[in-house]
Amino acid sequence: MSASGRAGGASHEGEVRMSEIVVLIIVALGGWIAFDALRARETATKAAREACRAQGLQFLDDTVQGARTRFGRDAEGLLRLRRTFSFEFSDDGVHRRAGHVVLLGARLESLQLDPYRMA
Repeated sequence: MSASGRAGGASHEGEVRMSEIVVLIIVALGGWIAFDALRARETATKAAREACRAQGLQFLDDTVQGARTRFGRDAEGLLRLRRTFSFEFSDDGVHRRAGHVVLLGARLESLQLDPYRMA
């Protein structure tokens, strides 16, 4: 009986260890996704801020908002996340206008500003 008891215990221990490994992998993957999303948001915020400064516009709320995430291929044909962020800016300090930043992976793909009056 002791031999079968040990075999059953070893099998159970293996199952516990395997489930712990799966949980650790899931937690690590979730952490990586969260870190990558924060890094992309920082990149988009920096791009929007610099574009507004270059055009003499006011970057409102000093932040961007995630609007859309999908897959896209880069110039080398590799599959990357294409993230679209929206933000607001003002040309006169009164009116709010919209802008959009699109990142493909970690690289800026495009930046668009709604039409505004030039001083």
